[in-house]
Amino acid sequence: MNRSELGASGVEAAAALLAPVVRRTELELSPRLSGLVGAQVHLKRENRQITRSYKVRGAFHLISGLTAEERGRGVVCASAGNHGQGVAWSCARLGIDGRVYVPGNTPRQKRQRIVALGEGRVELVVSGSTYDAAGAAARADADRTGAVFVHPFDDARTILGQGTVAMEVMDQLDRPLHTLLAPVGGGGLVAGMALWLRERHPGVRIVGVEPSGAASMTAALAAGRPVPLEHVDTFVDGAAVGRVGELTYPVVRDLVDEVVRVDAGAVSTEMLDLYQVDGIIAEPAGALASAAARELAGQVPSDQAVVCVVSGGNNDVSRYGEILERSLIHLGLRHYFLVSFPQEPGALRHFLEDVLGEGDDIVVFDYVKKNNRETGPALVGIELERAEDLGALLARMETSPLTIEQVSPGSPLFTFLM
Repeated sequence: MNRSELGASGVEAAAALLAPVVRRTELELSPRLSGLVGAQVHLKRENRQITRSYKVRGAFHLISGLTAEERGRGVVCASAGNHGQGVAWSCARLGIDGRVYVPGNTPRQKRQRIVALGEGRVELVVSGSTYDAAGAAARADADRTGAVFVHPFDDARTILGQGTVAMEVMDQLDRPLHTLLAPVGGGGLVAGMALWLRERHPGVRIVGVEPSGAASMTAALAAGRPVPLEHVDTFVDGAAVGRVGELTYPVVRDLVDEVVRVDAGAVSTEMLDLYQVDGIIAEPAGALASAAARELAGQVPSDQAVVCVVSGGNNDVSRYGEILERSLIHLGLRHYFLVSFPQEPGALRHFLEDVLGEGDDIVVFDYVKKNNRETGPALVGIELERAEDLGALLARMETSPLTIEQVSPGSPLFTFLM
């Protein structure tokens, strides 16, 4: 299949094939987000899909269409985790052998799920530190062995399968859809949904949401073609793609209204809100769309709806410490300082009594006494009760005889804290 075969009818054919295979996931109203936006906001729960991600839609659609000769050669793919699970599950269902290449930053939970879902038919290979590095290794494997490469986004069959999410959304809604927000990694999901919506429901506003640390679609739109990013932040691992697809880019350029970026702190805050308020486990990429929804406040008529695709729920519980840290920093509640304490009685007491305010809490205190006997530096992390309390804290630090330097999130030193 090629670009000319991408269209609404192709998505509908994929939906018919997938109907007896994949789960028709719930479309749930979010009272929390509805209150923030001022209109009904619904969450398309692809985190409850088979393999806990929409990726299985594209993987199964592609693999099930292989010829007997192609099936005999087996399949190979590269994945940040979710596509690999979709490929593994499809291989087990269809009786096909495969290999899944993942980068070293893929969470352990996703790696374990790939192996389990493959039911002995899939080999897991860890290669490189980014999705693009794993992709190069998987491509080399396919060239060497003759295995069929199953692309996670830049294949018409994958795009059409992923686009079936849009058909379910429109069938499940009880009111007009004003805005659809979908996460963007390589662009397969938002491209597939846009193909169907633009032909069948052209009035819907389509917004792609990508992580600010891996904004490859934004870079492509600015350059007029897919271009590689110089640096990819892998925190939002499910959307950490350094170069968008040759097929997905023109679809997004022509059919998607806007592509916005969300930083890791906002994603972390939304993950925690989804978990603590809505009772939804989402991975970072799964929280991208709903993290951007609050920016629609006051822009959507109350009788229309917003839909956010919760694209995946394969989150490793061991990551929640980092997620909480990023969220607190994003909300302005946690700050770090380098404090030079004079080596004399009462210096620490002065800091506690005269610098800290009521409700300020020390959450990190790393004291390192060097050879200098007059002062001892300490890294101090302070959590505020309210973000607006920072100004008063900085003012007290300014008048203190202690030498205090704030560690800003943009400084090289800050990277050691995360």
